[in-house]
Amino acid sequence: MAYLELKDIHKSYYLNKEAFKVLKGINLKFDKGEFVSILGESGGGKSTLMNIIGGLDSNYEGDVLLNGKSLRNNTEKQWDQYRRQTIGFVFQNFNLISHLTLLENVKVSLEMTDLSAAQQTERAQELLTKVGLKDHMDKYPNQISGGQKQRVSIARALAADPDIIIADEPTGALDAQNTQEVLEILDGIAADGKLVITVTHSQEVANHGTRIVHMESGVIDSDKRIKQDFAVPAKEDKTGSHPFKFGAMVKMALSYMRYNLKRNLLIIFGAAIGIFSVVLMLGLGTGVKGYMNHEIYSNISPTELQITKKGKKTSDAQEEAQNMLKATVSDTDKNRIEKVAHVKTVEPGAYGSSATVQNGSKSSTLQMVESYNGTMLTKNITHGTKPGQNEILLTKAAAKKLTNGSLQNLVGKQVNFTMTVMGADHQPVQLTRHLTISGITKDQIPTLSYSTMKSLYKSQGLTLKPNFLTVKVDNMANVNAVKNSIKDFKTNGKARYTITGIGSMVDTLNTYISLAVYVLAAIAGISLLVSAIMIIVVLYISVSERTKEIGILRALGARKKDIQRLFISEAGLLGVFAGILGVGVAYLAQWGANSLAIPAIHFAIVSISWQFALFGIGISILISLLAALSPARRASKLDPIEALSYE
Repeated sequence: MAYLELKDIHKSYYLNKEAFKVLKGINLKFDKGEFVSILGESGGGKSTLMNIIGGLDSNYEGDVLLNGKSLRNNTEKQWDQYRRQTIGFVFQNFNLISHLTLLENVKVSLEMTDLSAAQQTERAQELLTKVGLKDHMDKYPNQISGGQKQRVSIARALAADPDIIIADEPTGALDAQNTQEVLEILDGIAADGKLVITVTHSQEVANHGTRIVHMESGVIDSDKRIKQDFAVPAKEDKTGSHPFKFGAMVKMALSYMRYNLKRNLLIIFGAAIGIFSVVLMLGLGTGVKGYMNHEIYSNISPTELQITKKGKKTSDAQEEAQNMLKATVSDTDKNRIEKVAHVKTVEPGAYGSSATVQNGSKSSTLQMVESYNGTMLTKNITHGTKPGQNEILLTKAAAKKLTNGSLQNLVGKQVNFTMTVMGADHQPVQLTRHLTISGITKDQIPTLSYSTMKSLYKSQGLTLKPNFLTVKVDNMANVNAVKNSIKDFKTNGKARYTITGIGSMVDTLNTYISLAVYVLAAIAGISLLVSAIMIIVVLYISVSERTKEIGILRALGARKKDIQRLFISEAGLLGVFAGILGVGVAYLAQWGANSLAIPAIHFAIVSISWQFALFGIGISILISLLAALSPARRASKLDPIEALSYE
């Protein structure tokens, strides 16, 4: 049984539905140890036959048998494996990968074997030494002669230890001396027990083998043996093979990026600008929000909320004030709110009206007074402090009516305070007491402590009924949850309480700041779209430039999936480098901005968190990978025969 057999092979090409027959019933048998030359003029079908034997073309009629097993119904996966394990190609134009060194070119085939990285390097070095290139391993293909390139091509063909070496016009681009040396190397390969098949139109080259098969117009017109076949040595264990690993594709992508460093640096810089802009905007937004919150939190506790009973809405300010006085909260309301999750304390508070303060002959009428509570801004107290027992905190307007001098001089002075309230019999009752001025505030309503107001009512046998509750939340992060829980209390389907407080306002302010920042980041992100388009264009150019490389890899046994991974890896690396560079420059800009801001406002105005940094790198990679999908898909679909002939 022959090692390789071709049975009635027919092949036609079609042009405008018209068939042009190239192979017209080829029947051949080959064995290991043969050096077969397929001789004939150009256009006779030699290369087409070689593509069929090499597994590059499966669209034919007839059958190819390897060790008696038909390859006719091979799947694409099986054809890839066939080329990987059984076939080694030597091309007329060498077809070396330009961005890889000679050693790396040979190792491409070895990446698909079970050899370790060290063993791959060792075998590649042995093969290059065997073909006389020991001192040239680290050179690139453009740094060596044509004869040397063909030797590298032979070393690569032998790397995975295939049983069949197909050489298509292996000496066509060589001078006489190099031709002789290459033929001797091929002769030695056949002597090692492999099947060597060369395609040539040179009778001199054909005479060097053990057998000449002559083709003319798609048929075999002669087949003669001119030398004895070489003896096939005892079979040794072959090295196992597997498809390219993802890491090998990444290494190859890195090699290409290094080879075209300037162009890839420009792409990385362009993409990094977009990442830098987005990350910096996010960091600036966080810094501005932090600065504003810091300024607010340094004066008040944003975890304090003021709760009042829901009253009838009115546009009249006086009527609204009266409604606030009438809408009291009960112990039931206090107990209900105390049970809300994350509520730390609930303190009652009260409003009062129709009050007067008198300092000697000078007096001031107060439309409304209020018990001091945690929602008030301490920074608004311009002189003095918040009110304690039997103290009052006056507004600037009220204080000006009590003195002709400095307002600060009023702090600590006693004034006569009078407030008219309704008694139990609905008759007016005057509450009077000497109070000490604790301070002056920019707020619009004078305040007393709740205990002072309670004591005033008690002095006339009255009970103070609170108008509002001050709720302290355990953590700023829980303010919204508490607000929503309180809003859920309803009477007849309507909200029972009205909620106010700086914590609520800060949350709203932060929402607006965040919205503005996201809008700015989105605008900056437009540059990411530009970088994505740039990557798509560059990868399409790369596919065009590397068409022959794609053909070489497919001939060596690379899968379509491997070709996709190659270009996706390249795009992913561009994304990684662009993301890191963009984030790095953003951190540098943060350092510069904060170096100016901290001495001026004592706060870092830009705050780039590690989450923003990861987001920047992640979005850079994602955009690059998405941009690579179409070019990578196109590359994987290239026909290997057409790709190999691409110029």
